[in-house]
Amino acid sequence: MKTLKIKVDSTLKYLQVFNGILELTDKELLVLSKFIDLSDTVNLCSTENKKAVAKSLNIEDHNTLNNYVKKLKDKGAIKKNKNGYALSPILLPQKSVSLQILYSNE
Repeated sequence: MKTLKIKVDSTLKYLQVFNGILELTDKELLVLSKFIDLSDTVNLCSTENKKAVAKSLNIEDHNTLNNYVKKLKDKGAIKKNKNGYALSPILLPQKSVSLQILYSNE
């Protein structure tokens, strides 16, 4: 078994490691990383959090982010819960993540 170590120094780079699974666009990755870095994670996509993310991305109307929230939900990056939206458990930033890929062409 081979071990591959990937060092990341930002939330965006951390998310990019998983992007082969999620298939997010570059803009979706950027928006999600800003939600994680700038937001309260109890309700990741609250109005207050959207305002903070929109401001950091120079988006005039924070409601524009609703399109990204839907896409992120549809692609499994965020999940709807009783408090609103939460980051998918696989994407919670951790110091170390083990990923096992089982390949079978049978």
